[in-house]
Amino acid sequence: MKRLKFCLLLVACAALFALAACGTRGNEGDPPAAVTPNENGGKEEDAMTDVIFLTIGSDKNSVKLEENAATAALVELLKEGDITYTAHSYGGFEMVGALGHALPRDDRQMTTEAGDVILYSGDQIVLFYGANSWSYTRLGKMQGLSSDELRAILTGSDPVTVTISLQ
Repeated sequence: MKRLKFCLLLVACAALFALAACGTRGNEGDPPAAVTPNENGGKEEDAMTDVIFLTIGSDKNSVKLEENAATAALVELLKEGDITYTAHSYGGFEMVGALGHALPRDDRQMTTEAGDVILYSGDQIVLFYGANSWSYTRLGKMQGLSSDELRAILTGSDPVTVTISLQ
């Protein structure tokens, strides 16, 4: 009788292990249940936000992001909440301010143009309304604004308060 109970206990344990293994593991090619494919065929957790927003005064504008480590780190910071900083005019072609966080740098020599959003020295955000040649990490480009509109928004007062957000 003891031997029968022991055998039944072993069979029950083996069945539990088999059921547990079947319940948690799908086919090798199937994504886990909590991750759904997005419209690009990737997984939602892997999808990177490609647009952020800058609010300067009452003007809210979209920024099309570059795909690099700095923008990925910035988006991760923005998932924790909006970032607000103060930018000052510099050189008659840009507004620059301390982000309050360091981002990964991938500086490359470039010539900027109006609307460029640039990382300088790893922790400064530069918003261009003119052109400059220097070694920067490109974050993105403000969308839908002419050079004159950018100049008016960015030079309306000095300093300006800038809020970066995901929405």
